[in-house]
Amino acid sequence: MKKILVPCDFSQPARNALLVATEIAAKSKGEIIVLHVIYLPALTDPYYGSTPISYSSGLISQMEADAQAGFERLTQNMPAGIPVKLQIEMGSVLETIKQTIHDQSIDLVVMGTSGSSGLAEMLVGSVTEKVVRHSPVPVLCVPKAVALASLKNILVPTALLLNESDFIKKLKALQNFVGATLHILYVNTPAHFRRDAEIKEALAEFIKNYHLENCKTYIKNHYTEEEGIIDFAEREKMDLVAMATHARKGLSHVFNTSITEDVVNHIAYPVWTYTLKPQA
Repeated sequence: MKKILVPCDFSQPARNALLVATEIAAKSKGEIIVLHVIYLPALTDPYYGSTPISYSSGLISQMEADAQAGFERLTQNMPAGIPVKLQIEMGSVLETIKQTIHDQSIDLVVMGTSGSSGLAEMLVGSVTEKVVRHSPVPVLCVPKAVALASLKNILVPTALLLNESDFIKKLKALQNFVGATLHILYVNTPAHFRRDAEIKEALAEFIKNYHLENCKTYIKNHYTEEEGIIDFAEREKMDLVAMATHARKGLSHVFNTSITEDVVNHIAYPVWTYTLKPQA
């Protein structure tokens, strides 16, 4: 976690994300890139149909100046010794984030979430959802600023698949980084019902296959995976939820991005996600 990306619109959720990223960078001796994307939708002349209208250089310069001022306010109380820089780009928010991850060799994306619902969730949460779905590196979504030292219990909902080595490798790195206990949870639903004895056997094989340590296992019956995950996290006072996702839907009982997005939007805890690469 040496290079941390914080997409930033200078809102309170973005401030929360930067606070968390700062603690991570301090512990890892890493650096932070605060990315502000200026998105200018294409405009057309109402009298000449599809003729594009160009934005003035003065407007763009003002937006860049406003971003620089916002960045200075955002970072004025940051601890000394943590490298943090502002990167201003123009274009699509999602594509710019993905390109920055690639160009800057980012290890972790930290994003604030609104924890809202309805229209606000559609507008504010949509960017986070898209990044969760498409990011090639882990994404940490935080609804509020949390102390890194408090992340001692990590909830790991799982479908008990044995082909998630990339996810488990990064999960172990996270566990070691914060010194946490893993709480491995299988949510048994009517749609994917399995006998308890079968699940217990699969949980044991899951732990053995990935050589997991300092972990506990649980089985929870619920109507849906999302509700089961959120209910367990709240009842058991988890500090962080870690989920493997798959960008494609319809695969055999894999936590797809729709479940992960719902958890990110509706849970009051930080959520760390990693998207599995498609199998050849």
